[in-house]
Amino acid sequence: MRKAAYAICQRVAPLHQLRPTTLPPIFHRRHPLLLSTTIMTATVRNDPIVPTSPPAAKRLKTDPAAAAAAEEATSSTTTTTTKDNVTTTTAEGNTTTNSTTTTTTTTTTATMASEPVPSLQVKKLSPTARLPTRGSAFAAGYDLYASKDTTIPARGKALVDTDISIAVPANTYGRIAPRSGLAAKHFIDTGAGVIDADYRGPVKVLLFNHSDADFAVKEGDRVAQLIVERIFTPEVVEVQELEESVRGAGGFGSTGGFGAAIAPAN
Repeated sequence: MRKAAYAICQRVAPLHQLRPTTLPPIFHRRHPLLLSTTIMTATVRNDPIVPTSPPAAKRLKTDPAAAAAAEEATSSTTTTTTKDNVTTTTAEGNTTTNSTTTTTTTTTTATMASEPVPSLQVKKLSPTARLPTRGSAFAAGYDLYASKDTTIPARGKALVDTDISIAVPANTYGRIAPRSGLAAKHFIDTGAGVIDADYRGPVKVLLFNHSDADFAVKEGDRVAQLIVERIFTPEVVEVQELEESVRGAGGFGSTGGFGAAIAPAN
């Protein structure tokens, strides 16, 4: 009878889908053993759910020389936990078991690497030369140092050697600027200097002495500062007329009250 009941059950529904109400009532009344067998085979197994890890991302081989310009990958992992209620039916009654499923999602974000800051290349021309330095993290200029003792005559001028040659980045130039301490304390002024990006000669600083006494510059003294500034070199185009402006041809104090007043444009 067990074999016959099993054959009938397989025709009605697969074994793993059987429920007590699957068979017609006539089988329940005439075959109590079949009813017991049906209840026993309707038990649902509560197998633990094993979370699966996502496959490891493949890392592409990059050229070390282009690593600075390549994209850097930043990964962030999000873990989601869900609880499912699984009901197991037995002959004694209903038992509820909670199972937990953990899903791990890995998100990869591509971040462009920042462009490298161009360098200021400096070459020493003598053992007494010193590299330019900045006084603080926010200083705009690089201090330039004298490579030998020099005397600036009273009411005169002199060139001070630094014994360095530099190469500023493209689209920039080096501007020689004065140090406020020399002007305020010793009446020493610095001549304007422009170092082009293609200049490779020695850097010298022109100092003017506006006092009545000679000024001595010692080896290692800071005599000026170098400021690297960006430049824009537009093409020169000859025109017959220029666009009109409010100021027009006014110059030499025309905007400071020393010349004719400028009427605003209508």
